[in-house]
Amino acid sequence: MLFNSLLLTVGFICGAALAVGWMRRYGKKTQTEALERYRRSHVFSNLGTWDWTLKSGCLHWSDEVYGMFGLKPQEITPSYEYFCNAVHVEDRQRVQEAEDACLQRKGSHDIEFRVVWPDGTIRWLRETGDVQVDDNGKVKKFTGTIRDVTANRREVDRIRQLAHYDVLTGLPNRTLFKSRLEEAIGRAMRHKTMVVLVYMDLNKFKPVNDNYGHGVGDKVLSAIGEKLALSIRSVDMVARVGGDEFIAILEDLKSEDEVKVVVEKLRAVFAKPFDVDGRQHDVGISIGVSRFPEDSTDIDELIRIADQAMYQVKKSVD
Repeated sequence: MLFNSLLLTVGFICGAALAVGWMRRYGKKTQTEALERYRRSHVFSNLGTWDWTLKSGCLHWSDEVYGMFGLKPQEITPSYEYFCNAVHVEDRQRVQEAEDACLQRKGSHDIEFRVVWPDGTIRWLRETGDVQVDDNGKVKKFTGTIRDVTANRREVDRIRQLAHYDVLTGLPNRTLFKSRLEEAIGRAMRHKTMVVLVYMDLNKFKPVNDNYGHGVGDKVLSAIGEKLALSIRSVDMVARVGGDEFIAILEDLKSEDEVKVVVEKLRAVFAKPFDVDGRQHDVGISIGVSRFPEDSTDIDELIRIADQAMYQVKKSVD
């Protein structure tokens, strides 16, 4: 990625040099056309350039950069202070550290970060830069390019969402569930606490699909997912791991009484029928529980134990 960015930067520098060459060789009209082509190439590629003279503190932005910060060209006098304040507070330290490292090693850098526009809009930018040194090897300028990559980031986020979250309910899927369970167990081992798995399976969901169609069934599942998510504590997580199967990870528990309180809160979600399109759907729930480290220290075994406990409850209901 860095190599490609450097190639792109070199390409634009060469383009600028070529434009200057045309200006010298041809007349004023051709000069203007060459500069216009160069300017439009920046616009179409959504690329801006910047340079920062360290001794004077003077920061220069091309017109495209202003737009990437939600400003009109020349609306403000650019400064490094303004730049830092515009960077999202959660990214600010990371950006400053990356730029400082680049200046220290007199090399180049490539980083993506968020900026907050004056109207509150948040955009993702990608900055590449390198340093220019004087005859004594001292850094005199920091220069580079910047590009708006918001659309790319949104696509990456969309793909990540599809990979780790259930499309119907928005809850974590089985892949993310197992990853979060590993993390939860790691924390429990360090803090000497308990992790509890609550395996939940709907008792009467098939008749909903059979009698009212899968569209209504999907709405019921979505409503269940929403209520389950609202019923757990901030430290816990609930995932959809099958058609009508859900698992909750309960963390930082120290006693069976605490386990019972949270489990009963999840059970209470199903105490009343779910209202979908003006129709009541009473689906019921079977619940099985397993505990780390009491029942097992193995992830797959913990899931199996909770699943079997749930199945025994379901058999007694049927």
